[in-house]
Amino acid sequence: MKCLAWIVLLYPLLFSDAVFGNTLSQQRNDFLLAEKLLAQGNNAAFMQTSAALIDYPLYPYLQYQWLKDNLHQTDRVLVFLTTYETTRYAGLLRSKWLDYLAKNERWDDFIRHYSAARDSVYAASLSGAGSPKAVENIALECQYNLAIYKTGNQQQALNEAKRLWLTGDSLPQECDPLLSALTMSPDFTPELIWQRFELALHKDNVSVAEYVRRSLSIADQDVADLWLRIHQKPTLIENSGFLSPQMGRLFAHGVDRLAKSDLSLAVKLWDDKKSTFQIDNPTVQQLERSLAISLARSRNPDAYYRLNQLPVVDPEVNEWKVRAALLEQNWQHVAEALTGLTDQERQDPKWQYWLARSLEKTGNSLQAQDVYIKLAEDRSFYGFLAADNVHKPYQFSNKPVFLAENELENLANETDFKVVREFNLLNRDMEAERQWWYAVKKLTKERLMIAAKLAQQWHKDQIAIATLVKADYWDDLALRFPVYYSNQVHSNAYLHDLDPAIVFGLIRQESIFNKDAESSVGARGLMQVMPRTGMQIARDLKEKWQSDNSLFNPDVNVRYGSFYYKQLLKQFHGHFALAIAAYNAGSGRVAKWLPNVASMPADIWIETIPFKETRKYVTSVLSYAIIYQQLIQRKGLKMKEFMLDVLPG
Repeated sequence: MKCLAWIVLLYPLLFSDAVFGNTLSQQRNDFLLAEKLLAQGNNAAFMQTSAALIDYPLYPYLQYQWLKDNLHQTDRVLVFLTTYETTRYAGLLRSKWLDYLAKNERWDDFIRHYSAARDSVYAASLSGAGSPKAVENIALECQYNLAIYKTGNQQQALNEAKRLWLTGDSLPQECDPLLSALTMSPDFTPELIWQRFELALHKDNVSVAEYVRRSLSIADQDVADLWLRIHQKPTLIENSGFLSPQMGRLFAHGVDRLAKSDLSLAVKLWDDKKSTFQIDNPTVQQLERSLAISLARSRNPDAYYRLNQLPVVDPEVNEWKVRAALLEQNWQHVAEALTGLTDQERQDPKWQYWLARSLEKTGNSLQAQDVYIKLAEDRSFYGFLAADNVHKPYQFSNKPVFLAENELENLANETDFKVVREFNLLNRDMEAERQWWYAVKKLTKERLMIAAKLAQQWHKDQIAIATLVKADYWDDLALRFPVYYSNQVHSNAYLHDLDPAIVFGLIRQESIFNKDAESSVGARGLMQVMPRTGMQIARDLKEKWQSDNSLFNPDVNVRYGSFYYKQLLKQFHGHFALAIAAYNAGSGRVAKWLPNVASMPADIWIETIPFKETRKYVTSVLSYAIIYQQLIQRKGLKMKEFMLDVLPG
């Protein structure tokens, strides 16, 4: 058995050429057999079968699957980590092995191999706040610092434990031993406990706050209970006589929570009572900022004044100053607010457009025309608006990625991409995608462009588009804007009297033409139709509802999505931008965002949509519609036609 186990990790000197003459097709069959044997626990047969696969692209993956359940085989783990250091599976195995070392209290080994790992490819793979890998990284950090603690560097470990403690999120259970050492040390002060308690409540992680509360003294637990009551029912601060002047941070927290349900009352209470409490300056500044931005999001006429009074500003505050001035339609204020942006920010097409609008409205027509003309060269929502303003044709700048001879073939033949291809052929889409993103991390921007074309060739359009974004290249329109499901789009657009370019734009934004797309909230298919919505549409169309999974059928999905968009268009009196916003955020929200008294220019309404996601969604779909009109060789759509004034609700 020992001999067989070593065979799988040694290079093919032990085998004849005939073994490696197996075709890829045969190797795939042997790979599937080896997986089956491994699942059955038949180690001897697994070793024998996998030994013939050393030159197969998925061999490291196969060995990783065996080794992760045999982590006690230290020598074999180390051979694998050295031999396959540049593969994705070295990082995955090292993570599991380090966890094994920690659980077996092999602290010196852990420190040595963790330190080496931080500078390896593996370390780069553990990134992305909130992702499973980020949580895994925190777990290993905790284990590393526990190892430091156990090997004598206790203060260094405790300092790191304090840093890890200060989070509003739950920590993985691997952190428990390190945090236990912290709680037993003099470094674990009431101030440290209160800091995490507040961080948890600011993230609305009540369970974490309740857990932290148990570490407080009995007297402080009573105060913490008051925090929790006000957090859950912030209207309690309306009669805040029960709060002592020293409870300023608690009052501020109550105001912040109340602002989410009753902004007007929160602002009034803050303005009336903040002077009666002792509140540190950072808390005051943070809450003033939060209230001012909330007023701007809710289209309150006081927003510009409040934003302008903030002593400390940041990019988000400066952007909302512009939007608040737009809501006033005070073009002098718009011009002043634009000066608060950095030079780099002002070059963004969005702010160039509003600069031109403010110049035009303040009597500087010639300067405005110059800005519009330059902006009209940009292929974007704002560029198309500018082009309409100066009666220029739209510019599309279609420049496909140039490929030298054999560049695609050469990239496809690199080991990392052979692995991707094999997973694709085995219909292991998730593993293929994970391997893809691991592989492209190593590429320059120039080679990322080649990789994008390779993904396109493999019919992985979502990955192709995202890879091109990483390459910071935007001008290959055929790659970025595929034209699939044309029959479904054109027939349903005709049926509902819609321009097919709009339907293409919605699909491109919703799913990037992935018929199997499913969102975190359950929206499905090309046009991301929710099952409940689909059931209602089936009733409206007098069709039998099949199942939630029927929404993955392009025929059904495009029919229902087009019908739904047409219904929204009717609800909002033919206003394309409002219907698109409702497709993303819901018709109820859009109805609340309508102006109260006077009509509003559509460009201002779009720019002041409270949700960043919906603002981007609307501008993207409208610009995509113009681009698709070009790609499907239709005429007639103009961005200005989407810009009818928004009438009061």
